[in-house]
Amino acid sequence: MTHRLRVPAPTTPPLTGHLPFADARGVADPIEVTSRWFTRGGRPWFPVSGEFHYSRYPSVSWEEELLKMKAGGVTAVASYVIWIHHEETEGRVRFDGDRDLRRFAELCARHGLDFIPRIGPWCHAEVRNGGLPDWLLARDCTPRTDDPAYLEPVRAWFGAVAEQLRGLDRAHGGPIVAIQIENELYDQPGHLLTLKRMAEDAGLSAPLWTSTAWGGVQLPPDELLPLYGGYPETFWTEWDGGWPDTCRKHFFFTDQRDDEGIGADLRPVTVRGGEPAPTDRFPWATCELGGGMAVAYHRRPRVEAADIGALGLTKIGCGSVWQGYYMFHGGTNPPGALQESHATGYPNDLPLLTYDFQAPLGEYGQYRPSYHELRLQHLMLADFGHFIAPMAAVLPERQPTGQDDRDTLRWSVRSDGGSGFLFVNNHQPHEPLPDHGDTAFSIELPALEGTLNLPTAPVTIPSGACFCWPLRLDVAGLRLEWATAQPVCTIQDEGRTVLVLAATDGIAPELALDGGTVMSVDTPSGEVTHVDGRVLVTGLRPGTDALVEVGTAAGGRVGVLVLDATTARGVYRGEVWGAERLVLCADGIVFDRGDIRVHSPAAGPSFAVLPAPERDPVVDGAALTGAADGVFTRYTLDATAAVGDVHLTQVRPAGPAPEPVTGVQGRASAPADKHFEEVAAEYRVAVPDGLPTGTVLRLTWTGDMGRAYVGDRLVADQFFSGRVWDIGIDRLPAGELRLRVLPLHPDAPVYLPGRAGVDARTAAVTRAEWVTTRSWTVRTG
Repeated sequence: MTHRLRVPAPTTPPLTGHLPFADARGVADPIEVTSRWFTRGGRPWFPVSGEFHYSRYPSVSWEEELLKMKAGGVTAVASYVIWIHHEETEGRVRFDGDRDLRRFAELCARHGLDFIPRIGPWCHAEVRNGGLPDWLLARDCTPRTDDPAYLEPVRAWFGAVAEQLRGLDRAHGGPIVAIQIENELYDQPGHLLTLKRMAEDAGLSAPLWTSTAWGGVQLPPDELLPLYGGYPETFWTEWDGGWPDTCRKHFFFTDQRDDEGIGADLRPVTVRGGEPAPTDRFPWATCELGGGMAVAYHRRPRVEAADIGALGLTKIGCGSVWQGYYMFHGGTNPPGALQESHATGYPNDLPLLTYDFQAPLGEYGQYRPSYHELRLQHLMLADFGHFIAPMAAVLPERQPTGQDDRDTLRWSVRSDGGSGFLFVNNHQPHEPLPDHGDTAFSIELPALEGTLNLPTAPVTIPSGACFCWPLRLDVAGLRLEWATAQPVCTIQDEGRTVLVLAATDGIAPELALDGGTVMSVDTPSGEVTHVDGRVLVTGLRPGTDALVEVGTAAGGRVGVLVLDATTARGVYRGEVWGAERLVLCADGIVFDRGDIRVHSPAAGPSFAVLPAPERDPVVDGAALTGAADGVFTRYTLDATAAVGDVHLTQVRPAGPAPEPVTGVQGRASAPADKHFEEVAAEYRVAVPDGLPTGTVLRLTWTGDMGRAYVGDRLVADQFFSGRVWDIGIDRLPAGELRLRVLPLHPDAPVYLPGRAGVDARTAAVTRAEWVTTRSWTVRTG
């Protein structure tokens, strides 16, 4: 079937100067907002933000984790400034240690990352009282309103935050590009404006002031930039409600920005919000695309990398011009039962400590497959986002008939009328979509006489595929009419520009080059043919050697490198050893002060580089050998990884599962602490001295809940959802580790995915292993 789409000619230009957002005077790269996209330094700007809560992570590791985020393509770090974490006791405002907001912002600045503080005062973030201190709620006041008794302590709080961030605004060369006011406040635009004015009066400053806009939020006109969200799963819905339609909708291409499901469990039924923010005045920007999902006691979704990647790419195809992820980095709550719980009147019981969120970077900095999935998209935005941002999203006439339609192909085009990008999503969680055989596309562009018909022969789009193909992409004097492979990035190598593409599993890569821009083509595999003014490259075998050399009509040279899908998910790009280079690594890479650092649990990790450095790289304390890997040079570290076996001893089996108990909104409540003393299965692990930094204890287990103790101190916890349980050894005090696991009662009203619901009835640790992620800094000799 040929899927057809006609891109309309551009009509009116975007509105400019209509919003009261202004950057600081004299900055070299002023940030501005049009009605359809952002600009920075006069150029369209496509930011990528990722949430990382500094107060939920050890400050000694902040810098390395920020470097991981930057290497993952994040350009702006967002973080709630959680009031209760800073001022548990009235008048004792702490910004020390893991609460050092200023140091965190300065680290962002040091490494070229923008910073977005989300200052509340109410933030939610699955924190007790939504982040409001207990002492504040004990006052005679009405929180989240203009009640003077509430505004008085808020004013002091904003003043304390402003003092910490003084001199870090754009006027002083600082990293703060946006500030979020409150969170999910639906029906009080006047209060939101009051909070913004109070923050400004306190000395806070940013070119952008934002607000969450889902659920039909009423915002003060033009004062706050509406930001949207969308998650692949939820923990906050009912345990027996199935996969929510509010999640399913995000795997379709649509012009709908709002998600009425986010935060609906905390929204009074009498509050319906108001008219959505006008879409003709604001660009489509997001702050909470699901980088993962938390687990509540009553509902424990499991999110896969493909879910997160498909949601992210679909949003770009829908028209997003700001990809903002919540969470991008997981963490751990400070001690003191500061989590959301039934005990504090909230509808969900959350774990006491873990806030891993199944994020791309985990609670202990673990790399997840979703990190690599998203990085592939972020590399594309870094190179081509300034093209994509001004492009309108155009949907085909033949649309799915509803959210239950799994047979109609989901696709869209973003185009400026002369070029564009074709997006296809054939993946959604829980309900696999079918293969689409004999598929081709016909795209009519106003600037082109005729249509783009691609590929040359119909292809089968496999179930689970999600990709973006370029349409008439100009690269260093070469016009790529189309490619059945996704743009990744470009790199300079030996005087030529190399365009990197990622193949899609199950679809043969095909390149169509504009014959008017080509003088010569040399391909390592496949065939080159000339058809209707185009040069076609077909039959190319993707991989590290699949570099098509093109001599352009202008006398230059361009390389088109087509990587296979697996290898492409290992692409990093950064400044290293005096030049910008591509680095291929299946594990973690960070770029730091001109060198790279490899993070890997493998015994003999390797990485490949293009272009190769002029001098051989070296690693202190390890041998490094190099060999050709296609057009790359691959280096392998000779390192050992064995740290010994885990000595796991069962002390007692589990007793009968505790009877289910329900709490707020009739939802299942977590079992009481006493059950861990009385009926939990118990295991002990001797933690040897000298375990390498970066070691986690990885447990394969079943049960309802798990808690880990050193002595009487709770050091880790988890609700079972079928995933392994990691415990970071670096954060433990000295001593033997005790593991206690409760079984789940068969009648408990709890959702678990797949067969995890059956497995949870047995409390057992079936395997334990040390997993050490080592770090090596690689520099040139």
